[in-house]
Amino acid sequence: MKTPAVRIRLANSKGLNPDGEYVLYWMVAFRRPGWNFALEHAVQQASQLKKPLVIFEPLRARYRWANDRMHRFIIEGMRDNQKAFADRPVTYYPYVEPTPGKGTPLFHKLAERACTVITDDYPSFFLPTLIKTVADRTPVSLELVDSNGVMPLSVAERTFTVAHSYRRWMQKTIVDHLAHMPSPNPLLRKQLPKLEPDALSKIQKRWPPADIPKLLASGGLQSIPIDHSVAPSKIAGGFRNANKHLHRFLKKSIAGYADNRNHPDQPETSSGLSPYFHFGHISAHQVVADVLDAEDWNPSKLSEANGKNRGFWGTSEAAEAYLDQVVTWREMGFNMTHRHPDTYDQYETLPNWALKTLDEHADDPRPYLYTLEEFETAQTHDELWNAAQRQLRQEGIIHNYLRMLWGKKILHWTQHPREALAIMVELNNKYALDGRDPNSYSGIFWTLGRYDRAWGPKRPIFGSVRYMTSDSARKKLKLDRYLEWYKK
Repeated sequence: MKTPAVRIRLANSKGLNPDGEYVLYWMVAFRRPGWNFALEHAVQQASQLKKPLVIFEPLRARYRWANDRMHRFIIEGMRDNQKAFADRPVTYYPYVEPTPGKGTPLFHKLAERACTVITDDYPSFFLPTLIKTVADRTPVSLELVDSNGVMPLSVAERTFTVAHSYRRWMQKTIVDHLAHMPSPNPLLRKQLPKLEPDALSKIQKRWPPADIPKLLASGGLQSIPIDHSVAPSKIAGGFRNANKHLHRFLKKSIAGYADNRNHPDQPETSSGLSPYFHFGHISAHQVVADVLDAEDWNPSKLSEANGKNRGFWGTSEAAEAYLDQVVTWREMGFNMTHRHPDTYDQYETLPNWALKTLDEHADDPRPYLYTLEEFETAQTHDELWNAAQRQLRQEGIIHNYLRMLWGKKILHWTQHPREALAIMVELNNKYALDGRDPNSYSGIFWTLGRYDRAWGPKRPIFGSVRYMTSDSARKKLKLDRYLEWYKK
């Protein structure tokens, strides 16, 4: 089955070079060997041209918030990919930049010898700018392939502002896209010509492939000029660990997801997949397919599209709740970033009602005021907020419900909503394994009113923006163990 055309777009006007030595897949976002439309398309191109396939997976040193936590998670994914591709008819070339800018010419050197270049169409962080920078300088066609979610980015003709409208639109069309899933293993039984062992020797002498065991050894990242103050998380990266989380969730935890996922004392009811989604170590297609398989589902169980978050899929209540997180809330964030690539992270993109009410209350007295440093080091008066911030610093995640409260209180304890947004972005993107992601920005901006509605009564500071407190969380959530885990 060919990759759906709706997921492919050209980044330049260059043609394919049939005399090139290989097809180049530039793996920058979908860092996995399966369930990956971009890799699948690269395999199809190589097969059609009867050329070798080179899979180039680089890691830059020069990106904002580059630190040991993010680097290690990505390199653990490289380790898995290296093993997965070792017995496949491809040349896998992982590269970790030793100093900022050192690897900049490498992509162009590889592209010069390629028939065509295929890469990942990811709408967030620095990747769209990177593509714009290299597109016209790439000597052959540069194809972008969307493997972000179940719904292709290009099919929505508007930006959705509330979940109900997005969900109703999605429900009307998703069955067609479920019929066109990426292959779990696009290289299985493929016969591609193999690149000669020394074909890239001159290039690799100047830009040596990553020594992955050395980089993952103790102190292995110290020579790279990134932020070493943010330590690696105990959560390990790679598609193998992503699959372990998914299988554990489906086997042991999903039954309690609808009822217990908001209780911080019961983190096992969460899938734990958000970091793996962000770094491309797992696909939304695989997750949805596995959830539906576990439910013994078929399309005849679908109900009429009505925008409601219950009753559409014809699955258990728990599975329906989880599917709504994956295909509604997650993919609605991608809709925003894809359609507003230059402004999705800007304060001005909040809905008009939120901008108006926050402006009206911008000068309201704050009960407490904290600096970025005080927030970062969890030095507030609020035991629960401090616990959430410590979890973020130590593990790179925050419990989902507390992440909402975490953002609301930053708004409550800063001088202005713009300052609150800047602090949320800085802390989230510096420490969270799923920071810098469209879905992550959705969560941050939700605390300021995006995807929400006006609430009453109006309150100081918040105005009509939804209000949350630690006291109310204590009354309705199980928190005793959580507070003990993160008390210091």
